[in-house]
Amino acid sequence: MRLVLPFAALLMFAVGCVGGYVDSRDRRDNPLAGRLALTSFGGPKLSPRTEATLKRFDLLDQYPTHCDVCVEQLRKLIEQTPEGELIHALGELAYVEGKRAESDGRAADALNYYGVALTGSYDYLFATTLDDERNPYDPQFREMCDLYNQSLEDTLRLLCSKNRIRPGHTYTIDTPDRRFVVRTAMRGNWKPDEFDRYEFVSDYAIRKLRNRHTTFGLGVPLIAVRNSPGASDDREAYYPDGLSYSVTALMRCTDAATLDQTLAMPQAAASNGLIAAPTAVGSLRPETKPIVTGSTDPEADPASRRRHDNRVCVLEFFDPLVAGEVQLGRDWVPLETDLTTPLAYFLDSPDFRKRNAATEGLLNPQSSQDKAGLYMLEPYDPDRIPVLMLHGLWSSPLTWMDMFNDLRSFPEIRSRYQFWFYLYPSGQPFWISATQLRNDLAEMRRAFDPTGRDDAIDQMVLVGHSMGGLVARMQTIDSGDQFWNIVSDTPAENSDAAVASLNGKDNDRNKLVSTLFFKPNRSVSRVITIGTPHRGSEFANPMTRWLARQFIKLPEMTTRTGRRLLADNPELFKGRQLLTTANAIDSLTPDSPIFPVMMRAAKNPDVKYHNIIGVLEDPSFVQTRIGSGDGVVPYESATMPDVDSELIVDADHMTIHMIPKTIFEVRRILLEHTREIDEGDRVATDRFRRSEGSF
Repeated sequence: MRLVLPFAALLMFAVGCVGGYVDSRDRRDNPLAGRLALTSFGGPKLSPRTEATLKRFDLLDQYPTHCDVCVEQLRKLIEQTPEGELIHALGELAYVEGKRAESDGRAADALNYYGVALTGSYDYLFATTLDDERNPYDPQFREMCDLYNQSLEDTLRLLCSKNRIRPGHTYTIDTPDRRFVVRTAMRGNWKPDEFDRYEFVSDYAIRKLRNRHTTFGLGVPLIAVRNSPGASDDREAYYPDGLSYSVTALMRCTDAATLDQTLAMPQAAASNGLIAAPTAVGSLRPETKPIVTGSTDPEADPASRRRHDNRVCVLEFFDPLVAGEVQLGRDWVPLETDLTTPLAYFLDSPDFRKRNAATEGLLNPQSSQDKAGLYMLEPYDPDRIPVLMLHGLWSSPLTWMDMFNDLRSFPEIRSRYQFWFYLYPSGQPFWISATQLRNDLAEMRRAFDPTGRDDAIDQMVLVGHSMGGLVARMQTIDSGDQFWNIVSDTPAENSDAAVASLNGKDNDRNKLVSTLFFKPNRSVSRVITIGTPHRGSEFANPMTRWLARQFIKLPEMTTRTGRRLLADNPELFKGRQLLTTANAIDSLTPDSPIFPVMMRAAKNPDVKYHNIIGVLEDPSFVQTRIGSGDGVVPYESATMPDVDSELIVDADHMTIHMIPKTIFEVRRILLEHTREIDEGDRVATDRFRRSEGSF
């Protein structure tokens, strides 16, 4: 009974971690809703400040019955005196009228009004004529940021309802007397046709993930749902189906004469934004009906005889992981971003839930083999260091999402690191998973860096929870002949000698030897283990091992290979059970011969180790049965003598890697890692310069 309860608790934990990561909102999140009474009875309404401005210029009385006249009067006043209060009033008035028009089903008029609000708010924020009076301490300044963001979002919603907006294409909005051109551009490590569709972050509320990470600025946060281009490219296997990215849409208006030069700027500069001159207040006419068409030549049809606006709107899609701010006019402006909601949207997708079968990975490792492997949730970047996260027993990459979400919220982390995840059948012995990971890391390198030029990969950090920590540490070990000696008394100094001593099929012999003979992976530079049973766990006692054998169905290929090798070599092996029936629970028993060998095996001297251990301050009765520890792994098994740092936290085994103290410690280690790399680079540069000077 002693460890049947933890066994059942793990089951409940696994079952409770699927689905329900986002809810659709009844009404989208809009910061203007309260101030402009967008959802209240009798709304929307102008704010008291805008009403005061209209009253000051004797326009308030005619506004309710002659809105169009009021708009034209405001424009004329702005041309004569470009005052911030007037531009604010025009932008807010246009937005309110846009909401009314949209509510009445007049989408064309709504689009025109949103255009006025969008360009007006842009001018308020960036026009040089307002430099002397612009006051960032005035609440009106942030209100105009919100007005820009929401008018852009409403514009995009109307355009996307009629057209499939694709980066790299040009669209025109035609009216009876005017044409506006919208060009789209991608500013990130994506291809223009990479996304199937865009969803609006404001339509969703997150659940389960503990924190929502956003930044305030300009732009519309989007969920970009990735296309599934098929298997023509080997690298596509590393991106799960239904993957969604964080994207921020930003629109600016620039002079048509300088547009081509602006769009032709190098990608490195584009990642920080494009410089565009401020514009005059928008001149879309609310009584006209726009026609939105895809086009690359604004002079291609007879309608081009109509008068053209001398500006082109540039709609840009930014990757907030690459660009945190953009240059607008002479100012550097932070992007409005949301890194969490797109992640939650992906976690809630059917594609992810189907692949994230943690229980299947434990109970039926064979059926989950086709889903196993290394996965990336953001575009591969040759310049950022990989952090590979390995889950534990009865778990999956889903267990890392809180840590992943929190870590990349720090600009200093996301600018230097990219996060990868490893999914493996946790019901199989951890040394088999370690062998598969070695092979999968080699395949990944061949797919993304076949020439071995991406130095960042060689600074890789592995983070393992529970059994995943054992899989991680085995990537840094030189097996020598010690693992072979566990299963055989026949000496074999190296893999070639071991293969030669075996009878049987070549594939069977090579598979066994690759599990027992291996070298450290030179790409792994640092390992962080969390709640890891380095000396096994009493969780793997006779009762739980018996239960595991009843429920866990080992891969038939694995057991069949072991049985064939035993039959072909009846006198060679002494550890028969390790070759045939051992499962993950068996592999974690404290009396397993694997753990002493791992302790004394040679390791890559360049690798640094860090350890995080759970010790409950107030354990339950069941948790006390294993002694001081996290309820599953005792302290005596979790502690290690060869680590650069070791932190004790008050947490149980199933949540130790999710609590803030652990996440902050991983952040500290990652910052230490980059600091040491940078210091090493400076030393190497100084040595190179001194050597140059000696010639």
